[in-house]
Amino acid sequence: MITSTHIATAFDRDLEMIESLIMKMGGQVEEAIAQAAEALAEGDADLAAKVRHGDKAIDAMELRVNEEAARVIALRQPIATDLRTVLTVFRISAALERIGDYAKNMAKRSEIIMELQPVEGGAASLKRMSRAVRMMLKDVLDAYVQRDAALAADVRARDEEVDQIYNGLFREYLTHMMEDPRNITACMHLHFMAKNIERMGDLVTGIAEQVIYLVTGEMPDEDRTKADITSRPAGGTVG
Repeated sequence: MITSTHIATAFDRDLEMIESLIMKMGGQVEEAIAQAAEALAEGDADLAAKVRHGDKAIDAMELRVNEEAARVIALRQPIATDLRTVLTVFRISAALERIGDYAKNMAKRSEIIMELQPVEGGAASLKRMSRAVRMMLKDVLDAYVQRDAALAADVRARDEEVDQIYNGLFREYLTHMMEDPRNITACMHLHFMAKNIERMGDLVTGIAEQVIYLVTGEMPDEDRTKADITSRPAGGTVG
């Protein structure tokens, strides 16, 4: 007869394996973000293509993580805290996959922008914004492995900085378009890329909230400050 100790040990081994997959997937996503921004900044079409093609590996990793997590639920039948731990895996892997999609979209637009009239400072600002999100992602993955709710809360708060950068870029691109109509197409693409990065920040924030829930058993009480003013309709706000 298999004892509960043996079951717990097997579950721990399974969980360690899944967490290693999450970290590997997270590393792939971090690299995709960095390379997408670098491709734009350097006008490197080959690097942009590498990001696009690399998204397939991220998708495959999400599938593997979910299959392993489902297998653990079926075989180990975890309850309470253990079940919460496994369910968190599904949410984190889904968020990482979506971030990878946004990086791929950035790469696609980079290839288009390379054929257009350059916009002064546009690529450098996006690179700075993407670096902020990439550091948030690195820290939130560390928080997940270390079960560090305080670090996760810090990452959650830092999303406001990303929103502020986005707001500044939005105004900057509008200025460029008004000053020279030839900038309109390029600035529209740059704006969509900035929005992609802002959405990445939202997804990283969602991961942070899942880590807090994993550690404490409760989602954060207070509403997260949302500083993206461009998403607010007249007469209300969008959080």
